[in-house]
Amino acid sequence: MDPYRIEPAGENDTTTIQTIAYATWPQTFGSILSDAQIEFMLDRMYSTESLLRQLDEGHQYHLLLVLDNDPMYPDGGAQYAHLQGQRYRAVGYVSHEIDYLPGTTKIHKLYLLPGSQGKGYGRILIERVERWAKKEGQQRLRLDVNYQNPAVEFYERLGFEKLGRHDTEIGNGFLMEDWQMEKAL
Repeated sequence: MDPYRIEPAGENDTTTIQTIAYATWPQTFGSILSDAQIEFMLDRMYSTESLLRQLDEGHQYHLLLVLDNDPMYPDGGAQYAHLQGQRYRAVGYVSHEIDYLPGTTKIHKLYLLPGSQGKGYGRILIERVERWAKKEGQQRLRLDVNYQNPAVEFYERLGFEKLGRHDTEIGNGFLMEDWQMEKAL
C-alpha cells in the first residue's frame, strides 16, 4: 500500500485546493507580503471562478494524498478520500501546463500544508511533473517563485536555474517579484 497517491483534481476539487491554499499562503508569504496583498492574491487566484477558468485553459491540477488513519491532524481542514479501503488526506497540490511555451511545461503552483513540508512531498510532485512533461516530449520545466521565498533554494537543489527576475504588476498597487527558473529535461 503506497503511503501517498497523486490524483487528478477537477471541478469537484476546488474546495480542497482552496483549503490548502488558504492554510499555506499566510505561513509561506506572511514575512514577505502584506496581509492585504496575500488576501488580494488568494481572492484573485483561488476563487472558484478563477480555478475553473484555469482548468478550462489547460492547467492540470493534481492533489497529493497521504495515507492517514489519524483523525486529529494539526493542519486540519484538508479533505479526505477513501480509496481501496484506505483513508487518504489531501496535503498539497501542483498545477502545471504542458506547452506553456513550445517544448516547455510550466509549473504554475506547488503548495503543501505547513505540517507536510520538509517530508519529501515537494520533490515527489516535481518528479511526477517531470515524468509527465517528458512523456509529452517537453524539453524544459519552468516556474516563477517569489525571490524572497525560501523555496528558491529547494528548486535549485532539484536542478532549476535562475533565468532572471520577472516583476509583474497584478493590480491594486501590488507587484509579484519573482525569479523565473528553468530546468532542462
